[in-house]
Amino acid sequence: MDNNTLFAQSISLKDLGIENATVRYQLSADELHAITVQSGQGVEASTGALAINTGEFTGRSPQDRFIVRDSITEDKVWWGNVNIPFAPEAFEKLYNKVTAFLSNKEVFVRDSYVCSDDNYRLNVRVVTETAWSNLFCYNMFLRPEESELANFTPEWTVVCAPSFMADPAVDGTRQSNFAILDFTKKVALIGGTGYTGEMKKGIFSALNFILPVFKNTLPMHCSANVGKNGDTAIFFGLSGTGKTTLSADPERKLIGDDEHGWTSENTVFNFEGGCYAKVINLSEENEPDIFRAIKKGALLENVVFKAGTNEVDYDDVSITQNTRVSYPITHIDNIQPGSIGHNPKNIFFLTADSFGILPPISKLTPGQAAYHFISGYTAKVAGTEAGVTEPQPNFSACFGAPFMPLHPTKYAEMLSKKMKDAGVKVWLINTGWTGGPYGTGSRMKLKYTRAMITAALNGELDNVEFKNHSVFGIAEPTSCPNVPEEILNPRNTWEDKDLYDKKALELAQKFKANFAKFEEFANAEILAGAPITE
Repeated sequence: MDNNTLFAQSISLKDLGIENATVRYQLSADELHAITVQSGQGVEASTGALAINTGEFTGRSPQDRFIVRDSITEDKVWWGNVNIPFAPEAFEKLYNKVTAFLSNKEVFVRDSYVCSDDNYRLNVRVVTETAWSNLFCYNMFLRPEESELANFTPEWTVVCAPSFMADPAVDGTRQSNFAILDFTKKVALIGGTGYTGEMKKGIFSALNFILPVFKNTLPMHCSANVGKNGDTAIFFGLSGTGKTTLSADPERKLIGDDEHGWTSENTVFNFEGGCYAKVINLSEENEPDIFRAIKKGALLENVVFKAGTNEVDYDDVSITQNTRVSYPITHIDNIQPGSIGHNPKNIFFLTADSFGILPPISKLTPGQAAYHFISGYTAKVAGTEAGVTEPQPNFSACFGAPFMPLHPTKYAEMLSKKMKDAGVKVWLINTGWTGGPYGTGSRMKLKYTRAMITAALNGELDNVEFKNHSVFGIAEPTSCPNVPEEILNPRNTWEDKDLYDKKALELAQKFKANFAKFEEFANAEILAGAPITE
């Protein structure tokens, strides 16, 4: 017997309410891979990665995410259609049903942790119904040394039972699937869905409450990297804005690609031990790091194989457009040891503005930074969703609204203070359209966006002249190394300047309409960061 088998025999899940389970404890990635293939729940792809199908749900279900309303959360959580309240007594009953469902079954248990900075480490025990769910957590959460396991004490527990279906009429859920956080019991309870991201985002949401409320640390939905001089850069951005691509810089080491904390000691640490990347239209040429990371140990979700082979067709979206892969961060070569950065110097807010209004790069004041952070703006292009026939604004507070339990202004005020204390520069980067909106103009060239970010990181914009945008008030550089000057002012790129002015005002009004729900909570400095609409 190996050590894990011996230790598993001493692990009891009775304290969780799971009785007489066959516990498969701390299995290796290879073992979980093999069990999944042998059980017929997955197939090995040509690269060696494991490919599985998550079933009915191929993405998160935001309307089925709940937080237990109790003495801890009552007065702190921003309740509404993002943070939906759940009664403690209803949680207790549903939890007992799930643990009874898992009793007398084979379950997979993993001890792991989140937060790579030891001062903020949070131990997490994961109990999953399937081997592949456990492999996801092996990839995404941080992996303790074997010597740490004997004395491991979990602070939070994830219980994930995809085949357990809730009865909405009895259990208080909206439908048969659910993802519920209980901050008193310190449990993330997931059922009725096989989508693995619910586990990742459940713990992320918990940290987005714990860190600011109890640890004076700003949680961020961002990527981060470190330069050769030890300076840290942070990249915020919604899906499709280039967050993963632009933070993967051959001249800089990756801290992480999605979830970080910024501490009062002015360090930035990764929450996770892996990456969870979209693989739609993936190619080695465009995303070499991700492409090469898809090997033995990686977990592919909802992909389709080329006919008669086990080679993935990344262009096939017949199951979902949200095809994904998880892998340990060690599958990436150019990573920051320990996943911690110091000395944050630059923050980039990435937006793919398909209206073609915002400058390709602009510098923000602290008030503007907080305003744009709360706004969390990008824009959908025509044709990406049914019924979208022209550009549509997409606002997601703090660039991660679905995972933020507190009011967005709480995070924005923390960001503003940290910016000032650390002397950080904040840049708004438009990776979207220039020369007109989608359909008229063209997408900003990646080489120009990279050149602008490189110039900002290297301090090459510190001494150039800036001019304020006439509507948004943000500071546009009049020159930038390796970038044509004519594209730096978006108005200059439009053939019809009057039309640009009209559309800029319309976009500013959309910003203000979105911000109306935050105004009563925002301080004067944040409100002064708004665009001018009169």
